[in-house]
Amino acid sequence: MTHFINAFVPLFVAIDPLGMLGVFLALTSELDPPVRRRVVWQATMTALIISIAFLLLGRLIFQLLGITVFDFQIAGGLVLLLLSVNDLIFSNQELRRVATPDVGIVPIGIPLIMGPAALTTILITSQSYGFWTTLVSLLLNLLITWIAFDFADVVMRIMTKGGTKAFAKIMSLFLAAIAVMMIRVGVEGILKHNGLVDN
Repeated sequence: MTHFINAFVPLFVAIDPLGMLGVFLALTSELDPPVRRRVVWQATMTALIISIAFLLLGRLIFQLLGITVFDFQIAGGLVLLLLSVNDLIFSNQELRRVATPDVGIVPIGIPLIMGPAALTTILITSQSYGFWTTLVSLLLNLLITWIAFDFADVVMRIMTKGGTKAFAKIMSLFLAAIAVMMIRVGVEGILKHNGLVDN
């Protein structure tokens, strides 16, 4: 159970379905409700396909590039830290595009749902907690994202626009803390692997 929670929470923070509601509504506000529901389904399926591909090929990528999980933890932690700090310090610019039924693939499916932070977290989580734990955590997070987007209007009315922005900032702060933890664990792993510190 602890492994599942440790895998689920970083993914939830990285995907941040509640924090993305404002951007999602801005991108789909001109669409009719039936079309918007198709966009939600399209975005979720796009994110699922991309994430499972990364989950399945992660170990192979490690082998081909000759890197270890410790290397990736440090690199991934740095990426997550930069993304989270950027979100905390700078205001997110609203994405403004002409609303089309294909908006579910880009930019909602990629990179809003399954962006660099989420993909990095998936690869690191799979190495740390295993394939099946990561897969279940991923599926549950995508289910939460689908529900949040499908009921976006209701959620936004409950949380208000300011509430969703505040929630997004809190999630970015947690993401920064998780990024620091990834870097720390990666450095400790390299030091232990090279016998520079005691196990």
